Amino acid sequence: MKYDSAKFVVALDLIGIFVFAVEGAMAAIDANLDLLGLMVLAFSTALAGGIIRDVLIGAAPPAALRDWRYAATAFAGAALVFGWDDFVRQIPYADLMVADAAGLGLFAVAGTGKALNYNMPPFIAILLGGITGVGGGTVRDILLSRVPTVLWSDVYATAALAGAAIMVAGLKLRLPPAFMTVVGAVACFLLRVVSVWRHWSLPRVAH
Repeated sequence: MKYDSAKFVVALDLIGIFVFAVEGAMAAIDANLDLLGLMVLAFSTALAGGIIRDVLIGAAPPAALRDWRYAATAFAGAALVFGWDDFVRQIPYADLMVADAAGLGLFAVAGTGKALNYNMPPFIAILLGGITGVGGGTVRDILLSRVPTVLWSDVYATAALAGAAIMVAGLKLRLPPAFMTVVGAVACFLLRVVSVWRHWSLPRVAH
C-alpha cells in the first residue's frame, strides 16, 4: 500500500513537534532542570518517536537530523516555554490535554503515512504510527527516571493505534489519502480526549 502525500506528512510532523516540544520543556521545568536540560528534554519529547520510526523503516539519516526545520521547530517550542514560562503556566490543564491529544493524533497519522511510503505492511505501519506518537514521551519519562506514562495512563497509545488503524483501513478501501489522514487524526484525538473525560483505561490485573 502506497501513501502519496509526503509534503502533508512533513507539515503534520512539524505541528506535532512544536506541541510535544512545549510539553517536554514544561516537564523539564517541573523537574527543575537547567536550560540545557530543558532543550534536551524538549528535543527528545518532540523528535525521539520520529527518529525511532525512521531508523526502523530504514530512512537514514532520520528526517529529524537531516531536515533543519525539525530541530528548529523543537527548539522554538522550548524557547517559548523558557522565555514565557509564566504565560504558559496559566494555560488550563484541559487546554494542554487537548493540545497533547492533537499532537498525538498528528504524529500517529504522520508516522503511519511515512511507513506506508517506505512500503511497510499495513499492520507494521499502524505499529510505527503508534511508536511515532508515544516514542518521544517514553524517552522523556525515561530521562526523568519515571515509569513511562504510556504504560499506565488513561487510553493513550491505544488512541494512537486506533487512529492509525482507521487511516489504513480507509486507504485499503481506496478513500482519498488526505481525507483518511484527517479522519485518523481526529479519531485518535477524540478517543484520547473522551478517555480522559470519562476516565477510561485498559484493564489491569486485580490484586
